[in-house]
Amino acid sequence: MDDTLDDWFIREILVHEAALTRLLQRLWLHRDDIHDLRQEVYVRVYEAAGKALPNQPKAFLFSTARHLVTDRLRRSRVVAIDAVGDLEALNVLIDELTPERRLDGRQILKQLAEAFDGLPARCREVVWMRKVQELPQKIVAEQLQITEKTVEKQVAKGIRLIADHFYGARAPEGSASSRPTPGQSESSHGQQQTD
Repeated sequence: MDDTLDDWFIREILVHEAALTRLLQRLWLHRDDIHDLRQEVYVRVYEAAGKALPNQPKAFLFSTARHLVTDRLRRSRVVAIDAVGDLEALNVLIDELTPERRLDGRQILKQLAEAFDGLPARCREVVWMRKVQELPQKIVAEQLQITEKTVEKQVAKGIRLIADHFYGARAPEGSASSRPTPGQSESSHGQQQTD
């Protein structure tokens, strides 16, 4: 075990235990689950810090807690309205899901997971931190020891590759790259693509 990481965890994370507990109690009404939720938040934070220490530990801790509660809600098949305390604090939209929408959502999620898994390792890591963990570009750059410009390029590359996975290697109909350029006829544009 890394003593430095343990010291950091005690100094920067455990000191916020009371505030974390209050947040979890506000977000999740089942008091019996609070202890387990808090421990799971700690595990997630500790594992993430093992890879790279966050620059704003308290914000990272609370963000991790909100994400955990959101994950729990999304994983449950039926969410009783009393399962959650303060819905607005989660920034989660709850609406009626028809079986068709649920199936469509699962298919899209599966496609997205396949696209995400197909990204190069560094690109996947950057996209995850920026788009899923919602970390600021500067923090991602610092944690991965790369420039902010590299973060921008990796996010753009990741989004492009994910879009390519959904739409194939061609641009969706109606996009600028699928239309003929000025002075180019429709037929020559189609021939140019097939050549």
